[in-house]
Amino acid sequence: MILQELVKYYERLAEQGKVSKPGWCSAKVSYCLDLRPDGTVARVISCLKEEERGKKKVLVPQDFTVPAMVSRSSGIAPNFLCDNSKYLLGIDKNGSGKRLRECFEAAKNRHLEILDGVSGEAAEAVCAFFKSWDPEKAAENSVIREKWEELTAGGNLIFSVGMDEAQKDESIRRAWEESQNKKGAGEEKAGVCLVTGKRTEIARIHNTIKGVSGAQSSGAALVSFNADSFTSYGKEQSYNAPVGIYAAFAYTTALNYLLSQRRYVFQLGDATVIFWSESGEEAYQQAFWMGMEAREDDQEKIRELLEAMQKGRPVAVDDICLNPEQSFCVLGLSPNAARLSVRFFYKNSFGSILTNLKRHYEQMEIVRPSWDRTEYMSAGRMLYETANQKSRDKKAPPNMAAAVFKSILSGAKYPESLYSNVLIRIRAESGAGKVTRGRAAIIKAYLIRNKEERLIKEGTFVRVNESCVDTAYVLGRIFAVLEEIQEKANPGLNSTIKDRYFNAACSRPQLIFPTLFKLESSHIRKLEDRAAIYYERQLTELQGMLQAEKGENGIREKAKSYPASLNLEEQGAFILGYYHQVQKRYTKKEDK
Repeated sequence: MILQELVKYYERLAEQGKVSKPGWCSAKVSYCLDLRPDGTVARVISCLKEEERGKKKVLVPQDFTVPAMVSRSSGIAPNFLCDNSKYLLGIDKNGSGKRLRECFEAAKNRHLEILDGVSGEAAEAVCAFFKSWDPEKAAENSVIREKWEELTAGGNLIFSVGMDEAQKDESIRRAWEESQNKKGAGEEKAGVCLVTGKRTEIARIHNTIKGVSGAQSSGAALVSFNADSFTSYGKEQSYNAPVGIYAAFAYTTALNYLLSQRRYVFQLGDATVIFWSESGEEAYQQAFWMGMEAREDDQEKIRELLEAMQKGRPVAVDDICLNPEQSFCVLGLSPNAARLSVRFFYKNSFGSILTNLKRHYEQMEIVRPSWDRTEYMSAGRMLYETANQKSRDKKAPPNMAAAVFKSILSGAKYPESLYSNVLIRIRAESGAGKVTRGRAAIIKAYLIRNKEERLIKEGTFVRVNESCVDTAYVLGRIFAVLEEIQEKANPGLNSTIKDRYFNAACSRPQLIFPTLFKLESSHIRKLEDRAAIYYERQLTELQGMLQAEKGENGIREKAKSYPASLNLEEQGAFILGYYHQVQKRYTKKEDK
């Protein structure tokens, strides 16, 4: 299904003139060798352009449409009219040698074979160049010697004749396309293509995919077989999963085009995420990217987009009205040595995806500190909350990241690992920041979507729910009040009861809360009468929700009023109650 969707996307792009036709590809070119009619090098022309990278401006190669380039892993395999200095000049930064000579001879033979009998100034100049060029004497050429370091830096080179690019010459283009037709008719095996369902020539090797973070910079294969254990019925290499030459070219071209659109590519764990609409219109990509990245500057736009889509109102991006029924695909690719692995693939209507995204954001909505201006929390920030903040690599486990993202898109339940990782991080960390807005929001969303019986309604738990009598939730609120009493009684404390007792109170309240109330009785004596009465009343109301009774000397220590232990879902409710009560305290201060 993935390859079929990519082939469809390629065809839409080809109709719009955004990608090259079969037999051609887009490549980054650094320099152009301008030839005289006799084949000698007249000048070296730079094809680099200035581009902003952060705060700096750097020179980067430009994209050119060139004859389709081969996939190279080992051995000698020359490209036609576009290659590095080893093949076109037979040199590297150290000069020439036997291996470089072999590369040049292979390129020479291929060019002379394809251009044999082709008339025209450009074709004749290229042939003359290969016939007369001697790599051993390259250093004696003043034009090449002047640009030696630049030419041998590894970038691609092309030819031009009289400032006209050789690959644009009509006679050369015809010769190249005829050579490709002969190759398809003679060198490849015929079979039924798994993508198109048609009988055609099967591609032995597929083009590589470039741009996946962590994969080889030279490109990695999505479909590839390289060991005997992967073969079946005597079918080797990509004949084992027959894909036609056209389909192989189409899906690789579409993938490379998507990955080259860096503004519509983002990282999620170890996965590089790309997305596209079947129509090929960028407006859908822009809307989806804005909704998923959830940047602070785009919060208002996201709200308008999600609300309009939910209510059926027309939404326009770049003067294009978005169709809720438009098919939309999301693909996550991860590096795997010289190959790529598919982390996830999801296809649905654009309207359904945005509806599920809106539901996710509603379930994640929670009261936040005044300094936090971000209403919508992106999937990346969610996963950041599950990572060890002290480690060098703050990425979430790859499988969990993929599962979380897919649950957001599809509206399915969140993975159990998301919830358990949040609880682990809260237990493992110490200090005031252990229960963050993000972690509390994840707990709330998980309990609502996965454990519906734990909470009453979604909307009632954005802020503190005064009517909720869930034991674990109320205990969390009581803990927050006890911590506030301690802070009022002892201003400037470096650590509070949260640093010492939070984890134990969250899991074994029957063991810890009697001790906490003994401490509270000593803390509250230090407060003014009005404050003491206020906090006593607050604790009494909360204790009433638990149907607790006072023990001797007015100390709330009746152990049977507290559960002996709380399971994982109850611990989440405890943390949520604690967070809500703390934010209620800060909200009052801000209002005052």
